Amino acid sequence: MKSGFMRTSAILTIAASALLGACTTLPTEDPYVLYREHMPASILVLPPVNESLDVNAPYSWVTTASMPIAEKGYYVFPVAIVDAFMKENGLPNPEDMHSAPLDKLGEVFGADAVLYVTLTEFGQKFELLSSTTRVNAVAELVDIRTGQTIWTGALNYADDNNSSAQNSLLGSLINAAINQVGSTLTDRTHDAAAIANNMLFTNARNGLLKGPLHPGFEEQMAAAAEAAEAAGAAEAAGAAGAAEAAAESIANEPTQ
Repeated sequence: MKSGFMRTSAILTIAASALLGACTTLPTEDPYVLYREHMPASILVLPPVNESLDVNAPYSWVTTASMPIAEKGYYVFPVAIVDAFMKENGLPNPEDMHSAPLDKLGEVFGADAVLYVTLTEFGQKFELLSSTTRVNAVAELVDIRTGQTIWTGALNYADDNNSSAQNSLLGSLINAAINQVGSTLTDRTHDAAAIANNMLFTNARNGLLKGPLHPGFEEQMAAAAEAAEAAGAAEAAGAAGAAEAAAESIANEPTQ
C-alpha cells in the first residue's frame, strides 16, 4: 500500500516536472494580441493632459503627433477641428475632453480608437552653461467599442543643447547666453516634441503597429498569424512530450 502510494507520487512528480520544463521553453506572450484583435483604422487624438509647467505644452505636442501616427497607416482626425468642436460643446480643456464618454466620441466622430496622452514634463530647463529640452509622456490607445486599452507607450526624451566643442569657461558662458537668447526666439521644444513623437509612435520595438493604410499591413498580420500558429504548435508539442515522459516513467517503474 505504502509502496504504491510512493510510486504514484513519484510518477506525478516526474509528470509535473516534465510539464514545467515544457512550459519554460514556450515563447513569451505577445503584447500586441489585443491590439491586432481590435485593429483600428482611424484614431482620434485628443490634446494631452498637461502636468508640466509649460502652459503651451498640449498644443505644441498635439500639432506634432498626427504625422507619425498617419505614417504608421491610420486615419487621424484633424486635431484643430477636434479641439474646436470639443470646446464648442462644453469641454474647454484636455482634462474635460479626456473624461468624455467613449460612446459619445464614437457617435460624434466615428473613430475606432482614442489616444489619451499625459505630458509629465515638457519644455526647456536652463542652467549656467547649458540648457536641456525634455519631453516626457505616457500614452494609451483605447478601443472605442469595448473600452479596452490596446496599446500603451512611455517616452522620456532629452535634448542636451550644450556644445561638446566648448574648451573654455568664457566660451561656455558665451555659448550658454546665445542658446538662451536664441531659445526665447525659436523655442526648441516644438522641434523636440516632433522628434519625441516620432520615437514614441514609430519605433519598431514597442511603438504602434502598422495600420490598415500602411503598405506593410498585410505582411505584418500574416507574420503575426504564423508566429501564433508556431507558438500553439510548440505548446502542443511540449504537452505531448510531458505526457510521453510520464507514460514512460510509469512503464519503467518496477512493480511489487
